[in-house]
Amino acid sequence: MAIADRRDVVPTFVIARNPEPGSKLGFLVRLPVAGGPVVLKVADSWPRTAKLYCHPAEWPETPEIVEQVPVRSCRRRGVAIDLILERPRENRAQFVFTSARGRDMIFWQSPKTTAKSRPGVRVPTRRASGLEQLTILVDTRERYPYRFSRQKATTERRALPAGDYGVALGDGLGEDGDEIVAVVERKSVADLANRLVDGNLTFALAELATLDRAAVVVEGRYPDVFKLDRVAPGFVPELLARVQVRYPNVPIVFCDNRALAEEWTYRFLGAALAHLEAEREASPGPTPRPTLDA
Repeated sequence: MAIADRRDVVPTFVIARNPEPGSKLGFLVRLPVAGGPVVLKVADSWPRTAKLYCHPAEWPETPEIVEQVPVRSCRRRGVAIDLILERPRENRAQFVFTSARGRDMIFWQSPKTTAKSRPGVRVPTRRASGLEQLTILVDTRERYPYRFSRQKATTERRALPAGDYGVALGDGLGEDGDEIVAVVERKSVADLANRLVDGNLTFALAELATLDRAAVVVEGRYPDVFKLDRVAPGFVPELLARVQVRYPNVPIVFCDNRALAEEWTYRFLGAALAHLEAEREASPGPTPRPTLDA
């Protein structure tokens, strides 16, 4: 009976009428997130033309249900809740928790409304994630490292537990025990191929996967892995696909050249630092993380 009961419980995204008389926020939505549902009142049943302002609410005892949709995924990710529904249209949305003028605010947005608010987005030239200062840790074993001089980032040599470049909570210049936010491993196409063939890349990826945010950046183009000497065409791409499936939380990103790989590394590490700071503000409390102990 217990097994049958669990099968009957399907997470659903529920929309109901707001019973408050005269409210401009005429709908209630209930999000089935871990730890308990989140209930918000909103002006419409979906953000179709613009993002919608939301306000916390209580779920009524006898709601007037407008719609119930099975949920594929509903997860908190830092300052946002990502919602994916089991339907072909209007199936992806995000609830963003932010602040403006000292007030806490929540906005419900969809891919359509996000694109409208930022038409023709270009690659930014400003500092990574708006950070005024970014200190990037460079592993002591890294030869000919990126200097990040064009990005005006500060670098500091440090023995990293994984990867070639990283950032730590704070300025990264404190005593051992600084909390690692993210790391990036740098590879050339030839080095990537060699480490795939001899099996050493799997060990490197296993180390990277122990961190919350890690990636491999390749100085080259994906088509180059089909043009390697002394290996059968398709052999290295097949090995690459296998390790990417085995370690899905460690992306392997191809950039055309060294300069673009350096830029990508800078942006990734800056975004990771900004994300963690926002996440800590939204959910205060210590979280054990790997350290920079040598």
